[in-house]
Amino acid sequence: MAQLFFRYGAMNSGKTIEIIKVAHNYEEQGKSVIIMTSAVDTRSEGDIVESRIGLKRPAISIKEDTNIHNLFLANAEVIGKKISCILVDEAQFLKRHHVVELAKIVDKYNIPVMTFGLKNDFQNHLFEGSEALLLYADKIEEMKTICWFCESKAIMNLRFHDGKPIYEGDQVQVGGNESYYPVCRKHYNHPDIKK
Repeated sequence: MAQLFFRYGAMNSGKTIEIIKVAHNYEEQGKSVIIMTSAVDTRSEGDIVESRIGLKRPAISIKEDTNIHNLFLANAEVIGKKISCILVDEAQFLKRHHVVELAKIVDKYNIPVMTFGLKNDFQNHLFEGSEALLLYADKIEEMKTICWFCESKAIMNLRFHDGKPIYEGDQVQVGGNESYYPVCRKHYNHPDIKK
């Protein structure tokens, strides 16, 4: 029975590289996958997912008004063979209706959907997509990484600007290591503290 997966982790936990790895494993066996990503993430040019280590793959961008169920049907016809898995990057930026549509694909077509994203923003509030996935996902898994300042597990994302931590502002500010650090709770609250 197919399931809806939500794999979440702090920045730098390897979410995108995992998508690329899973896609490769399916395709190596002659199976088809669809890779999607949020149009909100504009760090890469065009419709691609790209890991920090430089690996990238073509992807279909999901906009706020995208109907993922219809998008899936249109792409399944173009590919012309059974889709074995759908992989979604930057799932925190999905809207609730996107998550409901992904769940519909799992339930109606028995196709696994694996979503990857952040759970919480830099203020430690849930993103809309993450909240919906925590409610609708059949399986929820944490992808672990270490704190930027120590060896503890990172569970939060600390936004920086000009070398100083930022705790207020817009929820969405797309960025990588130039703007965010994965941190433990201790260093989220006191980033200047050494272990």
